Amino acid sequence: MVFESFEEFAAACPAMTALVGLDLGERTIGVAVSDTFGQVASPLETIRRRKFGADAQKLLAIVAERGVGGIVLGLPRNMDGTEGPRCQSTRAFARNLARLTDLPIGFWDERLSTVAAERALLEADTSRKRRAEVIDHVAAGYILQGALDRMRHLGTEGRR
Repeated sequence: MVFESFEEFAAACPAMTALVGLDLGERTIGVAVSDTFGQVASPLETIRRRKFGADAQKLLAIVAERGVGGIVLGLPRNMDGTEGPRCQSTRAFARNLARLTDLPIGFWDERLSTVAAERALLEADTSRKRRAEVIDHVAAGYILQGALDRMRHLGTEGRR
C-alpha cells in the first residue's frame, strides 16, 4: 500500500524489520537497506534500469532476501517544494510496485540527497570513476537515513 503521509507509513511498518530506500533515476535505481532496529542505513547497490518488470523483480528479490518490512522512495521535489514530472514518475513507480507487494511504501523528500552524497564522496577522496559507480546508492542511503531519523523522532523506534 502506498502512503502519502509519512506518519501513516511509519505506523504501518512492522517492528524489527529492515527498510529499503530507493533513489529512482532515469537510468538507475540506487538501493540502500537499514538494520532491523531502524538505526542505520547502508548503501547496497545500484540497479541499471531496463523495464519496470525487470527492475521490480530485482527489487523484490532484495526485499525477500533482506526480510524488508517497508519501502521508502525518494520523492524528487523541486527546490520550491512543488512537484514536477519526476515526482509523477516516482509516484507511478510506487503505484505499480504496490501491485506486486503488500509492503508499505512511503515517500521521503530527497532534495539535495545527491549533492550530500557527492560531497561525502569528495571528502573521502573518491575517484571520479568510483563516484559515478556509487553515487546513486549512496544517495539512497541518505534518503533512507533521513526517513529512519524521522521515524525515531516520531517515536516509532519502540515498535521497530
